[in-house]
Amino acid sequence: MGDQRTRWGFIGSGSIARAFAEGLRAVPGAELVAVWSPTAERAQRFAAAFGARPHATCEGLVEDPEVDVVYVASPHSAHMENSLAALNAGKPVLCEKPFCINAAQAEAVITAARAKGLFLMEAMWTRFFPLMATVREMVANGAIGEVRIVAADFGFRADFDAAQRLFNPALGGGALLDVGVYPVSLASMLLGAPSRIAGMAHLGESGVDEQSAVILGHERGALAICYAAARTNTAQEATVMGSDGRIRIHSEWWHPGRMTLTAPGKPDEGFEFPVEGNGYNYEAVEVIRCLREGRLESPVMPLDETLSIMRTLDQVRAQWGLRYLGE
Repeated sequence: MGDQRTRWGFIGSGSIARAFAEGLRAVPGAELVAVWSPTAERAQRFAAAFGARPHATCEGLVEDPEVDVVYVASPHSAHMENSLAALNAGKPVLCEKPFCINAAQAEAVITAARAKGLFLMEAMWTRFFPLMATVREMVANGAIGEVRIVAADFGFRADFDAAQRLFNPALGGGALLDVGVYPVSLASMLLGAPSRIAGMAHLGESGVDEQSAVILGHERGALAICYAAARTNTAQEATVMGSDGRIRIHSEWWHPGRMTLTAPGKPDEGFEFPVEGNGYNYEAVEVIRCLREGRLESPVMPLDETLSIMRTLDQVRAQWGLRYLGE
């Protein structure tokens, strides 16, 4: 990457891949050069839309000498296979959330990256917005005292379709892995790994979770309350409640641009963070920064934390009796 370009190859051509491709357009030096999708026609359309080369096989994409880093945006049931293919070809990887179907798969990918000395990161894009960096700074500086409760939700209403990825147990369907990972990741960012987990879900006719509520117990009695839904619209807000105040991240908190700080005896203080690009550019900038600095993981989204989050999701599903094919 001596010319200061970072050339990206995409595995997957769905809606999130398109969103990330749009985000790359706002990143100086980032270039989308290649794409592979199991459906050749979709890969060709995607390549034409973004000026990239379509590959006929996954192997061709990961072995392309013009690709500096691989972005895995396939269904999460394929994340392990696709990430390992890229790593085995010597390519750094940015893998979409949820990182894998379960912690065992996540551990296999992380172990491979570390053994090969290659960069790897979970694409939890929300963490890299300027607002979230400010939240972390405020909490670290004691702006709301000790964090006691984190409450966050992410729910939307989709039409039921048993064959569609969201409702298909063969593809790791359900709200928890699709959007529930966001509030669980927020809780992890602010409170660390939980020591106690309690959850309840409604499993729909295809057998996957259509809505759920999870309570995570943390050190010193702190709690995180996480809601997720694929058949119910929710407020999509997050509130970080401390011993001396609270931070409310307004809807859509996972694409954060506004928040309010409330402290006892003081007027509420609002903060605006205009989002550059479409927001996906922030995580792309982090990947490029890490690659240029020779880092093997991001301090904002460390691999040990990614694995911890997957373990939490595993424990939640175990309480529901929800297992995916092949587990």
